[in-house]
Amino acid sequence: MLSMHIGINAHLLAFSGNYRQAGLSRYIDELLFKLPEAAPDLRFTGYVGGTYPMGGISAGLPSNLALSRSRLPTDRAVVRIAWEQTALPVAAMQSRLDLLHCPVNVRPVLAPCPTVITVHDLIFLRTPGSHHPAKKFYLSAMTGWSARRSAHVVAVSEATRKDVIELLAVDPRRVTTVHNGVGEEFKPVAEQQRLEFRRKKGIDGRVVLYVGTLEPRKNLPTLLRAFKQVAGEPDMSDVSLLIGGSKGWYYSEIFATAERLGLDPGRVRFLGRVPDEELPLWYNIATVFAYPSLYEGFGLPALEAMACGTPVLASDASALPEVIGDAGLLLDPSDEGAWAEGMRLLLADGGRRAALSRLGIEQAKRFSWRSSAQETAAVYRKLQAPGAGRRRA
Repeated sequence: MLSMHIGINAHLLAFSGNYRQAGLSRYIDELLFKLPEAAPDLRFTGYVGGTYPMGGISAGLPSNLALSRSRLPTDRAVVRIAWEQTALPVAAMQSRLDLLHCPVNVRPVLAPCPTVITVHDLIFLRTPGSHHPAKKFYLSAMTGWSARRSAHVVAVSEATRKDVIELLAVDPRRVTTVHNGVGEEFKPVAEQQRLEFRRKKGIDGRVVLYVGTLEPRKNLPTLLRAFKQVAGEPDMSDVSLLIGGSKGWYYSEIFATAERLGLDPGRVRFLGRVPDEELPLWYNIATVFAYPSLYEGFGLPALEAMACGTPVLASDASALPEVIGDAGLLLDPSDEGAWAEGMRLLLADGGRRAALSRLGIEQAKRFSWRSSAQETAAVYRKLQAPGAGRRRA
């Protein structure tokens, strides 16, 4: 017998190829489709947007998962927010939900049942200058209110959990860390596959790769300046820097920095959004993965790179040390000299790369989406237990 009916707001699943189709979308997608298997005793309804490709999907859904698609264009932020605050509570009431999970920071002001929210980061509070003012205002107002009014908060890292407790004044007993996972598709591939992909993409020599949204907190100007120091050295003449990711907020400074530095476009390539099906191959052909972010709620690209066996240079800030552990080189994100030296070290030292590759693969095994789903289901069950002390909607 199915003991609990849980709704999941999946309207931030993205298919447009822009910056929204990044970590948040992947989290929602993995959660929505791993939970039914991880918790067969629970019943789930996923609320998806009008762009969701329903054709052929519904027939293959597990028996304890249903999808409900809105006809509204909720890929537009204003429409999505209006839907979340008006239509979602009505849908939750009509579905007789026992619990509503809002997996990106914000819940409806009026909800007919207890709610859980997932907080991925509090970047808009830690680095407010990296957000558009309207978005910062909305998130600052609604995330704190939602966290304090929800029955429970899921944080994707211990660093984020501490931020939720400190910055949003939430009772620690109501905040649980559930780490993100890494997909099974992220793994080392055969040498022949790497060579074929390199030929297809026109890539020779050693590669420093970055993958992530192009926005201020990702600290790409520092990476560009560090690469400038390395690129002119005789033994680094074959090295290229590849930057993959969609344009987010205030991205123009990144391109302006590359232009001011006079970096050769043949050696610094902006790839745009990397298709999901190609992403494991991009990680595999990289000699080094560089992730100089100033703040991360988790740091999924670094984990994916490690799972593919690519040595990682990453910032020592926020959640990245928690995710990477001793399996990568952690650097001060403000020290471009350290980033230049880190690139030199790993590009030149095959033995060091091989050691970090082995460590990274083992570290990545600690994170799986199945485990994330199981631990999230445990939060739901905790709220169902007698005397769990649910907060009113």
